[in-house]
Amino acid sequence: MAAVKPYWKGYLKLSLVTCPVALSPATSDTEKVRFHTMNRATGNRVASRYVDSVTGKEVDPDDQVKGYERGEGDYIILEEEELDAVALESVRTIEIDMFTPRDSIEWIWLEKPHYLLPNDKVGEDAFAVIRDAMRAENVVGISRLVFGQREHAVMLEPRGEGIVLWTLRYGDEVRPEEEYFSGIKAKPEGGLAPLMKQLIKAQTKKWVPITDPIQNRMQELIAEKKKTLKPKGKRKIEPVSKDNVVDIMAALRDSLEREKRGKSQ
Repeated sequence: MAAVKPYWKGYLKLSLVTCPVALSPATSDTEKVRFHTMNRATGNRVASRYVDSVTGKEVDPDDQVKGYERGEGDYIILEEEELDAVALESVRTIEIDMFTPRDSIEWIWLEKPHYLLPNDKVGEDAFAVIRDAMRAENVVGISRLVFGQREHAVMLEPRGEGIVLWTLRYGDEVRPEEEYFSGIKAKPEGGLAPLMKQLIKAQTKKWVPITDPIQNRMQELIAEKKKTLKPKGKRKIEPVSKDNVVDIMAALRDSLEREKRGKSQ
């Protein structure tokens, strides 16, 4: 299996030690069966559009903004520039702010794993020094990072020759377990525990990755459907109007200008 192309590149920094790094997701759901919503009568895909909830009219992308509901039907409008202003100043550097013992961060705070690795040969030594020092001290690094249009708290954990970067849940995203478990008062009879331990021991095995049976059945169903359907002829592609080409070109030029202005600031 080929390595996934990194979707974030930047720098790992600890004090004066800096090295170029690349970040890739450690998990994938691209192999899962995905469906489109279709029109049964025509066999065509159903397109979704943003419409005004009151007028019912379609809203142009340039008029779509974020809104925070402070009361029923009462929203605070936030422009893109205002949202950008509260993000981290640097979105290209993972600067380790502190270290903490690995076992001090419980599983419930871990959100999603990513593979962090050196992005060039020159920086491999610096990367390895940071990785090996954390492993020797049995600590993980804590930092912040902006990607996917969101600021994340992250944990850096040595693993093999690389580092696993975990996005972390914030404090208000984890519900206190006491709210759910405090009402459990059951105390099993003394003779039940030894029997349960024997049962657990008999069923204890080495863990292996689990396959998704529903996905397997979906793929089998789709394969059976393919056998019964006749292949469709190629759909005629309508030529793109000149007006559309002009609009797209203008949008691309505007995007490039916005990128240049952002880099120069």
